[in-house]
Amino acid sequence: MRPHMFQIYVAKLVFRIGVFLVVLWTYLFHGEYFDLLLTEKSIVNFQLAGGTLEELNAYLSQFNNIGIIVVWGLLMLSMILHMLPSNKTLTMGSKKEFADTYVQVKDYDELEMYRYVQKNNLSAIWVLLAWLSVNAVFGALYVFDIIAVKELILLSLFYYVCDLICVVIWCPFQQFFIKNKCCVNCRIFNWGHFMMFTPMLFIRNFFTWSLFFTSIVVMLRWEITLLRHPERFWEGSNDILKCSNCQDKICQFKKPQFVEKTGKKL
Repeated sequence: MRPHMFQIYVAKLVFRIGVFLVVLWTYLFHGEYFDLLLTEKSIVNFQLAGGTLEELNAYLSQFNNIGIIVVWGLLMLSMILHMLPSNKTLTMGSKKEFADTYVQVKDYDELEMYRYVQKNNLSAIWVLLAWLSVNAVFGALYVFDIIAVKELILLSLFYYVCDLICVVIWCPFQQFFIKNKCCVNCRIFNWGHFMMFTPMLFIRNFFTWSLFFTSIVVMLRWEITLLRHPERFWEGSNDILKCSNCQDKICQFKKPQFVEKTGKKL
């Protein structure tokens, strides 16, 4: 039993808020530090303004980019640890994809399970379409130079905070799309990294693209596992997902809201 899982997630949320505030402060008062994240677009713009690559390198040499490497490393490590069943800081909402967390319900109805999966898959498609549509707007704003790299990074860090707000406080995807009972039974729980790094797709840089495409690996692993082992993702077939057997208790603030089978309000 992990009685402190709720406290762990609250601590993670506080940490992420702190990271976002630091980046926001940097954005407001030291925006030049974002120039360290070189992209093909920024190099072209610098040259169009009359600068040379030698001048650009001389400018960047003023700064120490160790901070970028450290942040990138921490985010990358977070995704790697997310794929390990031994990670004890993850709620069952994430770990239910692993075989060692599956406790089979005796004589469960397979047809009912597949109906449940089909309903959730349709909801997940709507979430994906809505998410891509919203972020396509930001991508277009970046392409037309209405916003810059620093705004996309700030947006990504905002998503970084919202990811845990959805777990601890309130989740629009649960409320309006999936209608799952709680986070432990969430259909898209491991989409978090993909969502928070979506803005990184528009920034052509090693650090940003490596984060985004690693998040795609995390998401694909989740989806492939769901396709192959749907029984692990439903409380009607996986006993460990039932409220009576829940060891995480992360719903201390955001209470269960919907009936798992029907999606109706409790």
